[in-house]
Amino acid sequence: MAGERIKLTVKERDSRGSADARRLRKQGFIPGVLYGKGKSSYAIAVPERELRRVLSGAGGLHAILDVVLEGQSTTHASILKDYQQDPIRGHISHIDLHEVRLDQPIQASVTVQLIGEPAGVKEGGVLSQVQREINVEALPMEIPEHIDLDVSGMAIGDTLRLADLASIDGVSYLDDPEETVLASVGLPAREIEPEPEEPAEGEELPEGEVPEGEAAEGAAEGEAPAAEAGSGEQPES
Repeated sequence: MAGERIKLTVKERDSRGSADARRLRKQGFIPGVLYGKGKSSYAIAVPERELRRVLSGAGGLHAILDVVLEGQSTTHASILKDYQQDPIRGHISHIDLHEVRLDQPIQASVTVQLIGEPAGVKEGGVLSQVQREINVEALPMEIPEHIDLDVSGMAIGDTLRLADLASIDGVSYLDDPEETVLASVGLPAREIEPEPEEPAEGEELPEGEVPEGEAAEGAAEGEAPAAEAGSGEQPES
């Protein structure tokens, strides 16, 4: 389980907008918003190193963050609700934190992690992970970091669905148990070389080309004149 609480000190920023966000990133901060209980929200900035430390901990993206605004003493138990990444560098460029009540369930997306090597793969099959995340509901401290799915018993042609996933105390799966396919083992795709197409009856061939049968006959007929030309006989004078 995530079950980890990490203190995160952030500073409140006075202005919002793309220009202010670019300035913060150059200074080593990640801009974001802390959505508090009710309608309150705070524009915040988090040191990039601190954010990286928090998100790389045991709780991962589902850790409970005890957010403290710089200069204040109030703690806001929050979760990382959303984030944006730079399309080129891949770094986090913006975050949304949501304050939560620890005694009320929340919904989250959790990664499904495949473990083991399917028996069908050893026989030449190919394992495919169809669905990588599922939606769950649980208390904030009970949201799993990830969910393991044992695929070692899968043979060629087998499929595992959400209904096959082991239940976890306190965690409800929200997706359709029968329609949500998690993994499958199939035969490798075969490359089929296309057969050369024969021209349809009456279809004209490109200039200079003749049907194969006629080409062979023409070659045979051409052998006699070639032989005569090379006989060396001269006409009588």
